[in-house]
Amino acid sequence: MREIELDLLLTVRKYSRYAVGVAIVLSFAFARIIEESEITWQVVIALIALAIGIPHGALDHLVTLPRSSFKKMALFITLYVAVAVVAVIAILTWNVVGFILVVVMSAVHFGIGDAAFISEIDRRSEEKKRFQKYLYATAAGTLPVVIPLVSDKSTSALEQVNPALVDWHQGLNNDLMLWVMLITAFALLRLVQRRRDGEAIDLVLLYLLAVTAPPLVAFAVYFGCWHAMRHTARLTLTLPSSQEAFTKGSAKGAFIRAVLPGTPALVGTFVIAALIVLLRGDSLDDQFLWVSLVVVWALTVPHMAVTARLDRKALS
Repeated sequence: MREIELDLLLTVRKYSRYAVGVAIVLSFAFARIIEESEITWQVVIALIALAIGIPHGALDHLVTLPRSSFKKMALFITLYVAVAVVAVIAILTWNVVGFILVVVMSAVHFGIGDAAFISEIDRRSEEKKRFQKYLYATAAGTLPVVIPLVSDKSTSALEQVNPALVDWHQGLNNDLMLWVMLITAFALLRLVQRRRDGEAIDLVLLYLLAVTAPPLVAFAVYFGCWHAMRHTARLTLTLPSSQEAFTKGSAKGAFIRAVLPGTPALVGTFVIAALIVLLRGDSLDDQFLWVSLVVVWALTVPHMAVTARLDRKALS
């Protein structure tokens, strides 16, 4: 069964690269035919990519408590939602501080998750070339999160999302850019030295996405078409329903069974975001994207805690 699991992991890796490649090409093309200040197409692509990525975190209860009693499952979900609600309130109340914490958490979560994905591939392919997972995780996590948010193009995007966030870096944008570039260059050097060409290609693609695509597009495409796809592929390695599909020789079936149970969360997330906007007396046109992002970021807090055990197991 390891062979079919490996086949799925490699297929998902390939398609996540394709998605990022398409986003890079489209962003490059659109930059030449559409005004840079025009943000409508960016919002549309961002919402679509976010929609693709949201379901991947909706299976945390099945991963943490497979075949548990209803009482335990209800308690877990209640605590999970409570943590997310507190996070939503915190981010909406303390915009800049909450946003900085989100940036840090996202970089850590994304980087470790990507390194864990590569480790799962190595385990099944019996890869003998040493993988410096934490160096790779640092570069892979900061590239898609920090670079888009400190680039010159970030101002118009942040003004659209929430004007209070425009100067979130407190003037340290060039310093942050430099440190991320140095870490990435060092990681690429070590990867090339150890002939980890696949991981080097991944970092180059993430760099090109971060510097080519508008910030909204870069983050959303990474979240939905890279991080979420790879995390979902990892879920198939533990979900009983996906494992059953693997035993029948269906990698595609295993992936679908890891996606479908999370689709209701997609509707739920956008409904909750809309309700928050309306309850605050704001306009959906002005605040829906910002609050949707807040809800997604808030869900990252309990999601990150839940997946920590899964990540440790993969990286051990």
